[in-house]
Amino acid sequence: MNAQTHPAREAAQYDVIIIGAGAAGLMCAGEAAKQGRKTCIIEHAKKPAEKIRISGGGRCNFTNLYTKPENFISENPHFCKSALARFTPQDFIKRLNARGIAWHEKHPEKNTGQLFCDHSATDIIDMLMDEVRAHKAELKLQTSVSNIEARPQGGFSLQTTQGALHTESLVIASGGLSIPKIGASPFGYKIARQFGLNIVDPKPALVPLTFDQDMLALCKSLSGVSLEARASNAKASFMDGLLFTHRGLSGPAILQISSYLEDGEPFTINLAPTYDMIETLKTAKQERPKKQLQNIISETLPARLAESLCKDAGAERKIAELPDKALAALGARINAWPVCPIGTEGYRTAEVTRGGVDTNDLSSKTMEAKNHPGLYFIGEVVDVTGHLGGFNFQWAWASGYVAGQYV
Repeated sequence: MNAQTHPAREAAQYDVIIIGAGAAGLMCAGEAAKQGRKTCIIEHAKKPAEKIRISGGGRCNFTNLYTKPENFISENPHFCKSALARFTPQDFIKRLNARGIAWHEKHPEKNTGQLFCDHSATDIIDMLMDEVRAHKAELKLQTSVSNIEARPQGGFSLQTTQGALHTESLVIASGGLSIPKIGASPFGYKIARQFGLNIVDPKPALVPLTFDQDMLALCKSLSGVSLEARASNAKASFMDGLLFTHRGLSGPAILQISSYLEDGEPFTINLAPTYDMIETLKTAKQERPKKQLQNIISETLPARLAESLCKDAGAERKIAELPDKALAALGARINAWPVCPIGTEGYRTAEVTRGGVDTNDLSSKTMEAKNHPGLYFIGEVVDVTGHLGGFNFQWAWASGYVAGQYV
């Protein structure tokens, strides 16, 4: 029999197919397989869970003790409540403890609630993969999906590089657009649109900011300088680390506020959030009139930043030689420095993608599409974006868990 006369290979049948072997997809697969569902995970990369692997400097900031709905951005801020209530940080911690995975809280004295693995992010990947294997779910790596169609009798047909597949339930856990070097793509948005779901415009989030030439020159001159600062706009305010870089501004405070900025929107930075700098400078002028202003400011701010501020203000002299008005202007600038980014570093360095599948088109209880039974969306592909500090992983676990109960 020649190649032309071979009969077409019959499509493999599954109860559940999950596209994407990341945090949400692996969690969902384990839960679905536990329910006795014949489950298959499709992943186009060579390895599963690359985002887990590289996160937290290789130690994975896997959740946050203080997770609450207010830590998430969405066009519908109530959508995430159901999933987060049904699979909590404590639920994930119990799984790690049962597995014997050691973990710690970063900066417990600051009550950040950020939890990391003591050893390696691969401990979490191994835990998820062992759960998948224990319940006989299949994982097809280096497999691409070229076409998805709804079947007239219900369910879905998929054309893949490993042949045709049929499934009763289809879960899209393909992530967003952030970090394309590990395979991020708009695949999930394309499928959502194909089946009539709306998309909230995706944008880079938790991302460093870029500026015009004048501000960029300042950032370059201060590259490497870091300090505790507060970044604020009308919608949000975050006090955390700020870092000057040769490309602009970064650090946790900047990444956090980036999720709340529209294109070209200004915001303010308080470079000394625990000080009233006008009062500080006024008092210093009375008590230490012969001291250089730069030296006084460097008691509060990094020396290079203090030098730059004084130079820019034309105030490189003894504090007694400066009028109160000039000191007040400098103090005000330190406590409320207005900045206006021209953009971000983009998806290349963004930790997550803001926006995604419109939550109004999904059930908050099951993550199923309202207009298409059997189609589910979970994780980063959905319009639910967490703050920095483990919240996005908690959303992945929670959304994957609840979908896994219903698929």
